This record gives sequence, structure tokens and C-alpha cells, in this order.
Amino acid sequence: MAEDEAAAETPPKRSKLPILLGLVLMVLLGGGAFLATYTGRLFGASGPAPTTSDPAGDSMADVAFVPIDPLVISLDPAARSSHLRFSAQLEVDKAHRGEVATLMPRVLDVLNSYLRAVEVSDLEDPSALVRLRAQMLRRVQIVAGEGRVRDLLVTEFVLN
Repeated sequence: MAEDEAAAETPPKRSKLPILLGLVLMVLLGGGAFLATYTGRLFGASGPAPTTSDPAGDSMADVAFVPIDPLVISLDPAARSSHLRFSAQLEVDKAHRGEVATLMPRVLDVLNSYLRAVEVSDLEDPSALVRLRAQMLRRVQIVAGEGRVRDLLVTEFVLN
């Protein structure tokens, strides 16, 4: 009799079927939503647009390069190198080539000022060229005006 009372007091075990069914539905619906978004069928997108021409060819037809006169920057006497020789070219739209070429004295001034302010240890670090290039590009874009300069291509960066 004591065993019957103990058995009556313990609640019956609940089924794990609703939790398992909920997890399976969640995975299926999540996967379906991902697939619909990834293929572009969600939010009215019709997928990737068909290309009839070479996308690189279209953008290359409108590109012009404006050379920057070489700069020679004298470095700190305590540095291993005594000079930095720097030259580059600016990638611009053909429509803005003349405007950017007219502003070349300002571009040279901002690059010269920036390179003189950079620490010699930063110039000597091989991995710093990417950061230096980004900083110089941003300064040139400010001087030249919004949307005129696409990129700065470093053609010479020599410490001697």
C-alpha cells in the first residue's frame, strides 16, 4: 500500500515529442528562410542580373591615371635610412583628369607633409605600406574633392 501511494504521488513523465517536433520545425523553417534570402526570392529580388558585357571592361574604359611627381623625403639622422623616395599615380575618371592635374601642387603638398610627419619606424615596417597608402588616399581625396580620385597606386617606395 505504501508503494501505491508513492507511485500515485510521482507525476507521470512528460513526452519529449513536442520539444523534438519544435526543434525540427525550427531548423526546417530557418533553412528555408536562409535559402529564400540567399537565392533572392525574398523581398522581391529576382536573383542576379544577367550580364551582357564584361563588367571589368566597362569600368576600365572610363579610367585615367594622373602621375604624381616623385618625392624625396629626408628622414631623421638617427634612422637607418636617410631618404625616402616616393612616387605614385592617381586613378581617376577621365572626366576629372584635368581637374585633378590642376590640383597637383596641393596633392604634392599634402603627401609631402604627411610623409614627413610619419615615424621612421612606420616607414621601415613592410606591412605598414597598406595603412600608409590608405591614409594618403584619404588625404588626396579631401584635397581633390569628393568622387574625383578612385585610388592611389604606389609605384615607388624606396628607403635608402
